[in-house]
Amino acid sequence: MNLDAGFSAIADPTRRAILARLALGEATVTELAKPFQMTQPAVSQHLKVLKETGWIEGEIDGPRVCYCPAPGAMARFRQFLQGLDSGERR
Repeated sequence: MNLDAGFSAIADPTRRAILARLALGEATVTELAKPFQMTQPAVSQHLKVLKETGWIEGEIDGPRVCYCPAPGAMARFRQFLQGLDSGERR
């Protein structure tokens, strides 16, 4: 995962909210769109950015796609941030 693209993706508060929701368990576009005042296609665009930058994965489950956090995505960012905290250069 490219750190710059990953940080850029989560600069958007809607995407951070989607990630927070997915941390609780997988969800479909319809389920993710409910708390937002936006259309499903708009939510799908946010999901596309999160998927392209490696934050989430989508799995086809019959007629729907279920999204969940990508394994290891948080670990890469955590490692980077811990390096900053300890004074390491990257």
